[in-house]
Amino acid sequence: MTRAWNKSDWRSKPRVQMPDYTDATALNAVEAQLAKYPPLVFAGEARKLKASLGDVAAGRGFLLQGGDCAESFSEFSADNIRDTFKVMLQMAMVLTYGAKMPVIKVGRMAGQFAKPRSAPTETVNGIELPSYRGDIINELDFTPEARIPDPAKMLQAYTQAAATLNLLRAFSHGGYADVHQVHAWTLGFTEGDKATKYRDMANRISDTLDFMTAAGVNQQTAHTLQSVDFYTSHEALLLEYEEALCRVDSTTGQHIAGSGHMIWIGDRTRQPDGAHVEFARGVSNPIGLKCGPSTTTDDLKLLMERLNPENEAGRLTLIARFGAGQVGDHLPRLIRAVEEEGARVVWSCDPMHGNTIKSSSGYKTRPFDSVLREVQEFFAIHKSEGTIPGGVHFEMTGQDVTECTGGVRAVSDEDLSDRYHTACDPRLNASQALELAFLVAEELQARQVDLAAAM
Repeated sequence: MTRAWNKSDWRSKPRVQMPDYTDATALNAVEAQLAKYPPLVFAGEARKLKASLGDVAAGRGFLLQGGDCAESFSEFSADNIRDTFKVMLQMAMVLTYGAKMPVIKVGRMAGQFAKPRSAPTETVNGIELPSYRGDIINELDFTPEARIPDPAKMLQAYTQAAATLNLLRAFSHGGYADVHQVHAWTLGFTEGDKATKYRDMANRISDTLDFMTAAGVNQQTAHTLQSVDFYTSHEALLLEYEEALCRVDSTTGQHIAGSGHMIWIGDRTRQPDGAHVEFARGVSNPIGLKCGPSTTTDDLKLLMERLNPENEAGRLTLIARFGAGQVGDHLPRLIRAVEEEGARVVWSCDPMHGNTIKSSSGYKTRPFDSVLREVQEFFAIHKSEGTIPGGVHFEMTGQDVTECTGGVRAVSDEDLSDRYHTACDPRLNASQALELAFLVAEELQARQVDLAAAM
């Protein structure tokens, strides 16, 4: 790093979007306890992810990042973990076919417990209370007691994250991720009346798998086809938790964030001299940086220098989040800033956060058409700039929720109340997430055709 770093240095920097704990003794006890616990992820896994993201930055892979808006203590279950993992595998199968290259699978899981909020308080029926900031900090119930930050919740978050990772590792390498089984799930999605074009792609994937079987490829590479690498990520918002799980990698002597394979800095916490950037710059994990409309080119250049001073490929992923119709106003200038610096980054598209609206029924939602439009604009601008659209970043779930409108099953404003389960922001359901994967695959196929024509 450019200067000496200690994992506690963030405490001397300006901090935003973090709770003020009222019981310092309890907080210190929790941090001390977490510091004794094993890390949730291992340095070698983070290094492997960074190497894979380096391939993505060079155009030899594609990043799929997705999962919950905010993980819940109350909805934690093996079935929910399995269902989200299952949809991620389905999406990756479709994207691999479209991209003709490896798809790096990174879940918003096993750590996505804290959420930044647009206001520190909220008012209901004339009563003002502190905002809900995620289950790792306080509770959703609208009572004064529930909204008091409780440091003991960090211990529950750790336990849930450890259990989630244990199950994900079992699913990834225990046969559940077999490519033929995953494709059978994908075929189930294509049975709807409106899924003709998706069925066509699914049939082409089937033909490819049948050819591989006939050629004996399956027997030769059985392990590769029956297991996957699956990584976890979250926004590193609660820095007391992050510091307590920070470790020194015995192999390299570098610090590693032991809370997740990849951590990211949000659009509200990316101040170059702030606490979150200070913490992230010192750990060797892959780092994500959300880039919204207010990101200036000067700030981006400074942040790239702070977070990736050695210009290491795979270290920094820039996650663009502007909103449909605004991508052309902001992404080109940021791309050019990156190119001017010669920075090696992964460009990823988050089409969720810039497209949140309040529906006519009063629910916060995200129209599927707006999400898709932002993805299409992201690809189009990278094509015009001659740069690499490296990935997508979705808030989604494997559950059959009704939180985002539209999609092949046409969730309407009136349907939102049926199964609106999110504690924070609306998520794509399983059907919408897979439909979006098919549509992104079409963009990737078009890009492959353009690259072939240019050769």
